[in-house]
Amino acid sequence: MTATDSSLTAEELATQPSCWRRAAALAGTEEAAAALPRRGERVAVVGCGTSWFMAQAYAALRESAGHGETDAFAASEFPYGRSYDRVIAITRSGTTTEVLELLGRLHGSVATTSLTADPATPVMTAADQVLVLDFADERSVVQTRFATTALALLRAHLEAEQALPPGVATVEQAAADAERALAEPLPEGILEVDQITFLGAGWTNGLALEAGLKMREAAVFWTEAYPAMEYRHGPIAITAPGRAAWMLGALPEGLAGDIARTGGLLVAGSDRAAEGLDPLADLVRVHRLAVVLAGARGLDVDNPRSLTRSVQL
Repeated sequence: MTATDSSLTAEELATQPSCWRRAAALAGTEEAAAALPRRGERVAVVGCGTSWFMAQAYAALRESAGHGETDAFAASEFPYGRSYDRVIAITRSGTTTEVLELLGRLHGSVATTSLTADPATPVMTAADQVLVLDFADERSVVQTRFATTALALLRAHLEAEQALPPGVATVEQAAADAERALAEPLPEGILEVDQITFLGAGWTNGLALEAGLKMREAAVFWTEAYPAMEYRHGPIAITAPGRAAWMLGALPEGLAGDIARTGGLLVAGSDRAAEGLDPLADLVRVHRLAVVLAGARGLDVDNPRSLTRSVQL
């Protein structure tokens, strides 16, 4: 960050490494062990907007780690006809209408857990168990640190169970990478493009969707997001000189050449094994970019147009 980054969003996103470390410590407590899924449970994770994308990332991580079937849904699209052992709801505000309605409908029929930032909200009694991440709460409308801290908590819980998928780093390693992401320059040439397509694979698909949303919310910037292998099946047509493709995670073989032929800029994916940035830390670079572009466009990054901290219908 720079000395001119005086927005709340800039201040909050810079605290992500410390928040992730606190979440990792919480994940090892008896409180978390009682509230989070046990191995073998069939689990659904729900949220709205950013929280939904974090739910997608966690669902892919948990299932690929062999913990059990794990689905992710927008709270408004939950399939009530399906059977689950536990439903996890991610809600920063604790007041989102769709989440509270879902928890009300599930009460007494399935175990529910909520992750929230505000202990003085209705979700505290709507869910059977609640883990409060008040140290990651935000004053800005746009979510950065709460969302990534919620995912760090869930990821650290898998780590505590010694069941991270192959190639996925520890939360401590991710936090160290996030410190690098905050200190190092943004990718060369990225400030000159007028469009970015974010790509992911496996658990980083949710991160790619969140990267695209963050840029649209905070900077009103044209972004799209796709699974990396699906990008070849049509969406690659949008990439051209003056536009970019940004891979969160390891870049699939051959994709770099495909992007080079479009003339677009590639922000190459990486993984911890290759000594690159952890994908969650790479998302921090996207947060930084959104702040910079919002400032360049004269936008209030803390209070984007048409958005509120919580959607209450």
